[in-house]
Amino acid sequence: MEESHDSLDSRRGDLLALGAIALVVAVLHVATNGRYGFHRDELQTLDDARHLDWGFIVYPPFTPFIERVGLQIFGVSLVGLRLFSVLAQAVALIVTGLMARELGGSRLAQIVAALAVAVSPLPLFEGTEFQYSTFDYLWFVLIAYSFIRLLKSENPRWWLAIGSAIGLGMMTKYTMGFFVAGIVGGVFFTPARRYLKSPWLWSGAALAVLIFLPNLLWQVRHDFISLHFLQHIHARDVAQGRANGFLRDQFLISTSLFIAPLWLAGLYYFFADPDGQRYRLMGWLYVIPFALFFFAKGRGYYLAPTYPMLFAAGSVLWQRWIASLSAAWSRAVRGVTFAALAIAGAFSVAFIIPLNPHIAANNFALRNNGDLREEIGFTDLVAAVAQVRDSLSPAERESLGILTGNYGETGAINLYGPAYNLPQALSGTNTAWFRGYGNPPPKTLIVVGLSRGYVERTFDSCRIAGHNANPYGIKNEESADHPDIYVCGPPRQPWPQFWTDFQSYG
Repeated sequence: MEESHDSLDSRRGDLLALGAIALVVAVLHVATNGRYGFHRDELQTLDDARHLDWGFIVYPPFTPFIERVGLQIFGVSLVGLRLFSVLAQAVALIVTGLMARELGGSRLAQIVAALAVAVSPLPLFEGTEFQYSTFDYLWFVLIAYSFIRLLKSENPRWWLAIGSAIGLGMMTKYTMGFFVAGIVGGVFFTPARRYLKSPWLWSGAALAVLIFLPNLLWQVRHDFISLHFLQHIHARDVAQGRANGFLRDQFLISTSLFIAPLWLAGLYYFFADPDGQRYRLMGWLYVIPFALFFFAKGRGYYLAPTYPMLFAAGSVLWQRWIASLSAAWSRAVRGVTFAALAIAGAFSVAFIIPLNPHIAANNFALRNNGDLREEIGFTDLVAAVAQVRDSLSPAERESLGILTGNYGETGAINLYGPAYNLPQALSGTNTAWFRGYGNPPPKTLIVVGLSRGYVERTFDSCRIAGHNANPYGIKNEESADHPDIYVCGPPRQPWPQFWTDFQSYG
């Protein structure tokens, strides 16, 4: 009984230590997430959140659903709507530490594993915005934890937890399919293939399919349009060089170069260490998605959810190593490790967290973080559109539409426009295209986000009526690429034909 009591106290102490790390990271995010504005991707998600369905062209329905809940609870609040992302990353930190514990790691090893995730750029970024990649990260961490519990306990009921997390992952981001390939390969390549005879494995697979089924049926009804979107986006990313540097990004984005030895040790543990033999399947969970993303020219951050399990295993090897050293060398190695974690954290925070609330061109984070720059100027855009609307004649305002060129502009008009009594935006980008152009269609258009050449070719009697620029001198896609706001007549083609041609992916 005494041993059991000590174990319970130890678990509580571990959870408290991990919870303290998660709390510090969460407080940092909450304190800074109210600065600047919504990112263009967030604006798209919020727009879709007001038109809930079982699917969207860009992503499955989980993230818009969560943000619809956030809108109901918090309203249009940067801190409130980003809170679910903060919580998701806090849970991922704690579960990473628990993975280290299940692998035999002491409290110190658990802390090192959790800190390694906390200071890595990608997971730190995931707490600054609500993106589907944030929740995708969490689901795979839970899958990895469930596999460790399965392989350690040999309790096949853990397949139900794995299946649930896979299903939620597929309802969040389709790259979960690459991780499922890792699971399938890991089962076939290791003694875990014995579970192929277990009804629990097939029950878990059925549960995953059942959770994903509503979105699958939506895709069937829409001719698998998300596949066309993904093919388009992938070709664009490859053409623009966004898929370059996949290997580099594993050290600079998905993790930090300063703590790379820790996850490399984790990979060694799963494949070569005698104590890791039971968990060899975990190594395949990394290697197979790595190979698939690499040869398919995926973006570097796609693999990021696999690193927490490697940090957990690496921390166990690190613990064993320092235990084999003399007291002096052990202290030195611990000092170097925590110094590396501190340096990694300082770099990540400086580049990712908007510590400086002042919006200016000389703001370090804004100069060096393109995602932060894309949070600037959308409220100014909506105000400028409202000024253009106010300048129109009564006849022009009587049948008015606002046509937008990208989803950020669409989301901004629809989020902030009601305060100016602006109509909802008309957009051909992604799922917004399904919402159409109204009946009857507008006769006068305020056009945002399209080039002068395009509007003059496409619409009657266009004129520049305003400008889209933020007052801070921040160069981003809106201020640099879409500086002009036009007033135009209707399209030269009939509206149905124009709308068909206007559909786009972005």
